[in-house]
Amino acid sequence: MEAHGSGFRRVLVLAFCVAGIWSAYIYQGVLQETLSTKRFGPDGKRFEHLAFLNLAQNVICLIWSYIMIKLWSTRAGGAPWWTYWSAGITNTIGPAMGIEALKYISYPAQVLAKSSKMIPVMFMGTLVYGIRYTLPEYLCTFLVAGGVSMFALMKTSSKTISKLAHPNAPLGYGLCFLNLAFDGFTNATQDSITARFPKTSAWDIMLGMNLWGTIYNMVYMFGWPQGSGFGAIQFCKEHPEAAWDIFYYCLCGAVGQNFIFLTISRFGSLANTTITTTRKFVSIVVSSLLSGNPLSTKQWGCVIMVFSGLSYQIYLKWRKLQRLQKKRKTT
Repeated sequence: MEAHGSGFRRVLVLAFCVAGIWSAYIYQGVLQETLSTKRFGPDGKRFEHLAFLNLAQNVICLIWSYIMIKLWSTRAGGAPWWTYWSAGITNTIGPAMGIEALKYISYPAQVLAKSSKMIPVMFMGTLVYGIRYTLPEYLCTFLVAGGVSMFALMKTSSKTISKLAHPNAPLGYGLCFLNLAFDGFTNATQDSITARFPKTSAWDIMLGMNLWGTIYNMVYMFGWPQGSGFGAIQFCKEHPEAAWDIFYYCLCGAVGQNFIFLTISRFGSLANTTITTTRKFVSIVVSSLLSGNPLSTKQWGCVIMVFSGLSYQIYLKWRKLQRLQKKRKTT
């Protein structure tokens, strides 16, 4: 009976994590799309300073992680704050490119493009490190790459194009893939830091990354009289609605990080990957229904093709994990 109760509690915690990740990041996606496409106020101005979202996100997450460390962290001996300087650079440039892409392509297109992280990873792994992948892994990559490519080549509806600030599909997709490349370096550097300093907690990483992100973005946006940060602040003063959207956007990111850390600590990275992958699919559905981004039948076919590849990749990881667990039991 006790085991049954424990299992039920575990299911409840997992459901809580799913609800938290989905609600935080789906709503953040809605806000991101709103800020990139909406015309604010009677003058109908667009919020052109999308890179400012990264600075605002850095500041909120920096404060949030500091509070969490003071409240919950009991471990000492984590990585020094200065070790994050290089990862902070790529973590500043990469997301800025991803957000900037929304000026040129629709939100569903951006989500799809950013879902293809495995493509540059496998490409660099084969080219630089000579890693050989299995046939099923290449099949996953083919499904994702094929789906994203066909989606990009298909004609976007005039209604969706009319909402974009500067429609330019090649530039938008190019920015997304550069974002993935920078993210790859950021992840590799974070892994290196945690390997050198094993006592580093998730909150330590969040604090260090957002500290450097805040520094770099402050210099970039306010380091000279013509910095775009001044224009963003002025826009928010003139359009308080945009300022609230930015605040809620940042808060969603900080809350979402909490649920991601909880999921990884309780259920592992594979469960987290599954939840975040399904969340991206739901985000596209929500965007199509709520934001008026109609997708054609062929485009929905491409979306399903991409997420079939991602789902198969998750299944392969799960099967590999099962084999490793069986080996540990037999030894």
